[in-house]
Amino acid sequence: MDVKNSLQLTTTSGAYDDDGRPKRTGNLQSAVAHIITAVIGSGVLSLAWSISQLGWIGGPIALLCCAIATYVSSCLLADCYRNPDSVTGKRNYSFMDAVRVNLGEKRTYAVGFLQIVSLYVTCIAYVITTATSMRAIMRSNCYHEEGHNAPCKYGGNVYMMLFGLVQVVMSFIPDLHSMVWVSVVATIMSFAYSSIGLGLGLATVIKNGRFMGSMTGVQTATVADKIWLIFQALGDISFSYPYSMLFLEIQDTLESPPAENKTMKKASM
Repeated sequence: MDVKNSLQLTTTSGAYDDDGRPKRTGNLQSAVAHIITAVIGSGVLSLAWSISQLGWIGGPIALLCCAIATYVSSCLLADCYRNPDSVTGKRNYSFMDAVRVNLGEKRTYAVGFLQIVSLYVTCIAYVITTATSMRAIMRSNCYHEEGHNAPCKYGGNVYMMLFGLVQVVMSFIPDLHSMVWVSVVATIMSFAYSSIGLGLGLATVIKNGRFMGSMTGVQTATVADKIWLIFQALGDISFSYPYSMLFLEIQDTLESPPAENKTMKKASM
């Protein structure tokens, strides 16, 4: 039995695409919306800290290099959606399908293992970020009510369990496109906390009357500490960019013509 992609956009007109699935109606705007939702995640919360560690020279260079690498890899992956021809070939509905067709069955197992590990680590990162953010909110409220000398300490286990419970409930949603509010809320929240971070940064600059930081980043007591912080900052920056795990699923929502790979390359830009 054919299983529909959870991101697939369909119509009720009864028309079908060349693979027998309901006709896709996604366009450039919908692809951009999916990409924004995927990219503007919790990774952006650590970008300010990462820039402060790398400095005003290394920070922007790292951002630019990661952006270029993501765009190049996205263009290459867009051409893997259909095989052997990138316009008229057979569709690959997921990243694993593309690996299986282009690299063979053996490499599929290796890449599949790495993808599962990546998903697992990403989930851990989101759980920790959620717990840390909740504790920060509680600590901030405590300081406002009892003063900054108050012993405002909160554990993270409860917040991790609550977040996990929400994830379990959300995992029962059979089709994300049948739950439009999920994507809407995700997009709104992504822009919300990005705007909050931008506002806090501007407020700090206005308050201080100048941009803080240095050209080479935060100074440390030892070279080893500096190297460790640099690699940690580079890891945070690289974590905030890729969306390859969802790339082909997003491309699978696009109508054709124009060719899906051309639309996806424009959306990635």
